[in-house]
Amino acid sequence: MNIRVLVAEDQAAVRSGLVLILRSAPGVEVVGEAADGEEAVRLARVLRPHLVVMDVQMPRLDGVSATRQITSEQLADVLVLTTFDLDEYVFGALRAGAAGFLLKDSEAAELVAAVRTVARGEGLISPAVTRRLIAEFARPAAAAARPSADLAVLDVLTRREREVLVCLGEGLANAEIAERLHMAEATVKTHVSRLLGKLELRSRLQAAVLAQELGLVQTS
Repeated sequence: MNIRVLVAEDQAAVRSGLVLILRSAPGVEVVGEAADGEEAVRLARVLRPHLVVMDVQMPRLDGVSATRQITSEQLADVLVLTTFDLDEYVFGALRAGAAGFLLKDSEAAELVAAVRTVARGEGLISPAVTRRLIAEFARPAAAAARPSADLAVLDVLTRREREVLVCLGEGLANAEIAERLHMAEATVKTHVSRLLGKLELRSRLQAAVLAQELGLVQTS
């Protein structure tokens, strides 16, 4: 089955480049293009893609708000394109439930790999990008601006689910988690899905940040 992708980017030249790259990738089908956030939400409802590649800064409806609508309606996963300035757009997209982040200047192969990763249900794209985002989000100055997380929220998790949560906090992919915890990848995916549901989180990335906030992961 092809990975159905909707590309949302307001700059026509950039959007065309993204579409060209994705259409040339085996197993990837670009089902639509959007020039603003409102159009992205509308097309997601109509086309039901597996994934939306979303720029965060767009007219009419910004990418963060569009991401929130798409994820809250469970229309598709969202891969956010960012210049990675670590500004409110990035953090807003994280809170809105973005499945992953990709630098706008990434190589074509990285874009295709990111799309495939999200399509597999593994929202953590590049370990370097993910860990940088998690570390920045969890740093003292950023944490001080948010309500403190309480370890009691983990009471709903099984021991195995807590172990998987720690691995998510380290930015590990399913295969890496499976190897560390000596379980099948399919079992890892099940644990991830269950812990997200129990913790009322929209993405693996949100789970990773929660693990950082709770002090489950040692940061350098």
